[in-house]
Amino acid sequence: MTKPFVPEHYQGSITRRHILAGVGGIAGLAVGAGAGAATGTSLNLDDPEDNLKALIKLQADLSGEDAIGGFSGEVWGWVPGEGNQRLFRSYGIGASHVERVENGWRFYHREVMYYLDPETGEIINDWVNPYTGKRVEVMHILNDPVHRFYAISGGPFPAPWPYTIVGDDIVFRISVFSFRDSVMPRADYPLHSANDKYQASELWMMNGRVSEIMNPDITSASCVTSWSRVGQWLPFMEMGDHPGIMVYHSDSYKLLGGLDDIPPAIRQHTEKHYPKYLESPKTWQSMKLNESQLTVSKREIDERWDSNVRPVGSVF
Repeated sequence: MTKPFVPEHYQGSITRRHILAGVGGIAGLAVGAGAGAATGTSLNLDDPEDNLKALIKLQADLSGEDAIGGFSGEVWGWVPGEGNQRLFRSYGIGASHVERVENGWRFYHREVMYYLDPETGEIINDWVNPYTGKRVEVMHILNDPVHRFYAISGGPFPAPWPYTIVGDDIVFRISVFSFRDSVMPRADYPLHSANDKYQASELWMMNGRVSEIMNPDITSASCVTSWSRVGQWLPFMEMGDHPGIMVYHSDSYKLLGGLDDIPPAIRQHTEKHYPKYLESPKTWQSMKLNESQLTVSKREIDERWDSNVRPVGSVF
């Protein structure tokens, strides 16, 4: 295992930890008494509480003020033996704030993500599914809330979180793989459910600057995030268990200029149709009540079907 590079202006000791099962060596910065006076180093990233402070500086604002993120990307369909095609472009807005509580931080969050025409980049409300040839109504992602709890100790993902430092760059790597019963069993939702099990992955690489997260005068550091998702067909596509998966690939930025940094057409559409997504939720509730495109889609499908008769037929 090679020794990590440490820039000269960081004189603290370097430690390594195997933080999560299956994760390799992690380079950590432990700041000593004489460390980094020029940049105001203040955090020991191998300490669970300091580690979370650094992560939250990147994702949100330690002061509790709202942080707005914007993420643009592409959505691809991947069918084994048939090839790949770009189905949509995408743009999303996330609004968050944090609250320090016993044993960690509550992360209040809601998000909207629009599916865009793959060529023009315009928000679309209907779309011809290239796999079925059918025109369907597009259901954009409207998840409210999507709360998280960052625990100092205990739970499935206790701090410290994995990170790597090279020079003034720091990257937090977060990988979440989900496998659970689907809220839409195939027998009841043959057109809208890909499987009786919901299976997906969410992969983040959160990039920031050591000099910012170590500066005690900065409560919200700049952050650029790579986000990828691998999952099943969307319910509105009405593809059932057709072979294949969807791959999302996005770049996300903390918008330090706030709402003014959102592309004008996206902001105007959101202000008109979904204004609450331009600010974070203010009420905490159980994370069991978090929304996802699957839960929101099921509720919409059930309202449109308006019948106890199963299986559910086409509604989009």
